Amino acid sequence: MPTTTTAVTERDLEVLAEQLGRPPRGVVGIAARCVCGRPLVVRTAPRLDDGTPFPTTYYLTNPQAVAAVSTLEASGLMKEWTTRLALDADLAEAYRHAHEAYLADREALGHVPEIAGISAGGMPTRVKCLHVLVGHALAAGPGVNPFGDEALELLRPTWRPDRCSC
Repeated sequence: MPTTTTAVTERDLEVLAEQLGRPPRGVVGIAARCVCGRPLVVRTAPRLDDGTPFPTTYYLTNPQAVAAVSTLEASGLMKEWTTRLALDADLAEAYRHAHEAYLADREALGHVPEIAGISAGGMPTRVKCLHVLVGHALAAGPGVNPFGDEALELLRPTWRPDRCSC
């Protein structure tokens, strides 16, 4: 399923600054929105305005979602999931496909040699940042990022994208 990104409005930039506590950088679109319409995940340029390479194409911005994912990260889940990658060839293959999809989405925004072949979140060999994986899953839709999908399922008791928490 291709990622659908909507244009960034001035209001979106105001909301993003509020969400992040700082001016947003490199935003080229809104990759996922809360059901109320506020930004949930931004799509970011692979090179920031100051020239810095930026591999994180999908950046989770909703404070409630960020907090829920942080709680999940604090549980030590990433180490367990990295171990699963080594034991489950099908899961490793699906995660490699997620990595390739992420790279293709970023490359569509521009080629940055310094980060060529490097996605984000630890893909494809480890699970490093659930915020990236959840952002990718929200932007790309179900079935693209297996760990992003699994994290979203684990988050359902505390946060879910089909309910506004803004």
